[in-house]
Amino acid sequence: MHLLLTDDRGRILFGQREGTGFEDGAWHVPSGHLEEGESVVAALIREAAEEVGVEIAADDVEFSHIMHNASGRMAFFFTVRRWEGVPANREPDKCAGLEWFFPAELPEHMIDYCREALATIGDGRDFSLYGW
Repeated sequence: MHLLLTDDRGRILFGQREGTGFEDGAWHVPSGHLEEGESVVAALIREAAEEVGVEIAADDVEFSHIMHNASGRMAFFFTVRRWEGVPANREPDKCAGLEWFFPAELPEHMIDYCREALATIGDGRDFSLYGW
């Protein structure tokens, strides 16, 4: 699942990948995988706390998009506009830093499927295919 943590100016929080061995240097929204017995909303809340140190209430999680990737993965995107705490880089071994970006001014180097998902969300669609 993918967190679109959105501030009061409409910007989305991104982290710059570092030391992961995959797309290091690219910007990407906070994301993660489900743990056994965990719902996508519970996973999003856990990952938000682990990666950027914010607390999110389940009622503040808004479904935005699902993308079916040709690799077989399903990527869920959720928007959160209300949270507690100040976003901070809680995984410096995987993230060089955090930065806010407007959807119309995304960073040049970012994960491709995320860019496509954000464009599709901007078009008002909640489902897309990637890589087919």
